[in-house]
Amino acid sequence: MQDTTGRNTGRTTTAEALRIGMIGTRGVPAAYGGFETAIEEIGSRLAARGHEVVVHCRRGNAAKLSGDPATPDPSTHKGMRLVHLPAVRGKAVETLSHTTMSGLRHLARRDTDVNFVFNPANAPLIPLLRSGGTPVVVHVDGLDWKRGKWGPVGRTYYRRAEALSVRWADALIADAVGIQDYYRHEFDVDTTMLSYGAPVLGDTGSDALAGLGLARHGYHLVVARLEPENHVDMIVEGYHRSSAELPLVIVGTAPYAADYIDRIERTAAADPRIRLLGGVWDQTVLNQLYGNALTYVHGHSVGGTNPSLLRAMGAAASTLAYDVVFNREVLGPDAHFFRGSEDLPALLRAAEADPLDQVRRGERLAVRVQERYDWDRVTDGYERLARRVVDGASTRGTATGRRTGRVWASDPTAVRVPASVGAPVAVRSGALHRRTAGDAEEVRTS
Repeated sequence: MQDTTGRNTGRTTTAEALRIGMIGTRGVPAAYGGFETAIEEIGSRLAARGHEVVVHCRRGNAAKLSGDPATPDPSTHKGMRLVHLPAVRGKAVETLSHTTMSGLRHLARRDTDVNFVFNPANAPLIPLLRSGGTPVVVHVDGLDWKRGKWGPVGRTYYRRAEALSVRWADALIADAVGIQDYYRHEFDVDTTMLSYGAPVLGDTGSDALAGLGLARHGYHLVVARLEPENHVDMIVEGYHRSSAELPLVIVGTAPYAADYIDRIERTAAADPRIRLLGGVWDQTVLNQLYGNALTYVHGHSVGGTNPSLLRAMGAAASTLAYDVVFNREVLGPDAHFFRGSEDLPALLRAAEADPLDQVRRGERLAVRVQERYDWDRVTDGYERLARRVVDGASTRGTATGRRTGRVWASDPTAVRVPASVGAPVAVRSGALHRRTAGDAEEVRTS
């Protein structure tokens, strides 16, 4: 294809398959977090539809996942082409350094028609990734500046990176209505609502439980990175105070949270009912853990729609969730919510006293996730958005990236969302945005 100067741009037309870049994560195979899961699920479906999907992965990812340093990085995965690039190890620089390498590679190759960038922290690299006229779509995730692992410098950086994403990206993706509301009120800009999908697992089996010393509906489960904003310490403290008879099983680790993990481990060491399994990378075992838990306890607070929560719902796990608008948006009326460790003992006792109620709640959550969170519909949205921006239809509007001056409350159970009319209001834990369910579903699947 030639541009107006007669130069060959290498770009495809919208009637043809697109070359789609996925940039800004650890890459695939997915094992670490929600972005990686999204890339694996969406990218593989786009590839199956005939698009060329190029995923930028961190070098050595396969060896890390396998535990064998001799494991080579694969060149393909589920129809996607994988490009492995180095990253400087370190909490503050790893993501940005890897995206810098991705940007330099794009500058040299320009072998994609559109780049999807995950994580607004990568915003300074957007101009590089847009070189040669390649549009960039940024998936803005949750409120990363509120993550406990960041100090004042990190939080300031993330706030400014959000503004740069608004200013420079051709389109923004939000995965929760609460995130849409935040960007609309902070930056006066629209985002495209594309939530995650989730598998409905059905009968997961239970044969792996015996090796872990567990029984069906015989434990409470946490699956999370052990980081402050996921409130695993709060869950452990609340459980430790409780008279629960069933064990608390915790799956997860984190690369940059040693002090936080130490605190959790000290509490667990004092309570033989608490079991720390570390990372569980075998998806069959993980699915059985979800599918056979009496309750899944979800402490995530800042990340928008959370894939671990969706997977638990898809496994029909009754859920106790930290009380923030994102979790209420996903779970609806069939979950119980807690705001502090003091709330958990009563919730755990009630769950153990009526296991049949937990089964029924889990079944209703599985129906909810099947109706609302479907990877094929999410992929439809990515495909449509990719074609729109390749056609030159920026969705950035007229936003300048300047902050409106509104500041979100430091209380993590408060989010700022619009009232039905008038100025934004602080909505506390039990209240939700005044958007109809039909409106939310229309945006989610569009």
